[in-house]
Amino acid sequence: MSSTNPPGAPPATSAVWTLPNAVSMLRLLGVPLFLWLVLGPEADVLALVVLMLSGVTDWLDGYLARRLNQTSKLGEILDPVADRLYILAVVVGLGVREIVPWWVVVILPARDLFLWCLVPFLRTRGYSALPVHFLGKAATFNLLYAFPLLFIGDGSGTVATLGQVFGWAFAIWGIGLYWWAGLLYAWQVRKLLADRDKHAPSLDGAGPKAT
Repeated sequence: MSSTNPPGAPPATSAVWTLPNAVSMLRLLGVPLFLWLVLGPEADVLALVVLMLSGVTDWLDGYLARRLNQTSKLGEILDPVADRLYILAVVVGLGVREIVPWWVVVILPARDLFLWCLVPFLRTRGYSALPVHFLGKAATFNLLYAFPLLFIGDGSGTVATLGQVFGWAFAIWGIGLYWWAGLLYAWQVRKLLADRDKHAPSLDGAGPKAT
């Protein structure tokens, strides 16, 4: 789902070559690099660095867009797409490495698939996408904290134990919020479609009836 500008912010432009978009594209390039590091040489330290840099660039592109007044329609697409791809890449990598159970690998992408199934209904009624809800951002925040901690927890010793405890705490909250946000989006879609049907003109051209 694409994001929307806060009240009073300048409207998003059609610009492509902006500094925030360059940061977002760089962040996207980290997705295949992360997967290769995790599944190829199993260079977990470097994979953690890539993951942490993705978190920094996630904040940086939004900050630069607001600071430089370079909010763009492309940036509104790149940011959530990068979030989803990182979540997918990490859960697949952790699942293949048997760091997390496979139900985690299934349940997170299933939520995104569920939301993508709602998009055609929006498009048929003239809507492009829904604004990002704070619950979705909170869920992503929890998950992007959980994944590095679960990586650290894949070992032995006190640090690994703490990584497991705090990693699963963030993961459980993140998964719950992720699906809660998904259900909220579904409710918003239902409400939008119901309101649109309510105000749609009748087939005989008489227009909506007064209530």
